[in-house]
Amino acid sequence: MKKLSYAYLIIMFLLLFSTAAPAVEVGMYRLLSVADSAKLILVSQIPGKTKYVLDATTAKITVNGKPAEFQDLKSYVVIQVKFDLRKFSKEGIEVDGAATEIRITVPEDSKQPK
Repeated sequence: MKKLSYAYLIIMFLLLFSTAAPAVEVGMYRLLSVADSAKLILVSQIPGKTKYVLDATTAKITVNGKPAEFQDLKSYVVIQVKFDLRKFSKEGIEVDGAATEIRITVPEDSKQPK
């Protein structure tokens, strides 16, 4: 009987934790705009058209696996983004989430900057 009550307690804890955690989105996005001052980006989901304003202040940014700077994002059109989907306001702008990771993969024969 005690084992059964512990099992219920663990299940209830896991359910509570899973609903409290913010949704994490990962995928390919078209980079529409970059705001340097607030470190915000506007992206559009590929192939859908859903748009998100994301705070990229603390995002880890890489180009072909190498570290990159926020200002380097302006040079790219398609990016991979991992972000926590949660609404908040930053500098008077409604933000849809916070980017945690931005990855860019550029083929070697591309004319994109290195």
